[in-house]
Amino acid sequence: MRVIVNQVEYDLPSQSLVSDALALINAKPPYAVAVNLNFVPKTKHQEFVLNENDQIEVIAPVTGG
Repeated sequence: MRVIVNQVEYDLPSQSLVSDALALINAKPPYAVAVNLNFVPKTKHQEFVLNENDQIEVIAPVTGG
């Protein structure tokens, strides 16, 4: 199935999870994840099932002053 991660299109098997998408892009913690603009807590990454055309944003925190 097709999903968009940080505005880049990827193909994943059907029934893939948020954790599968994170592994695909080699995401390194810390990060926050939103699927279709809805925050997905870290505790749900291994159970949140993705759907065709989902848009996933992986956001790293920014520090500084």
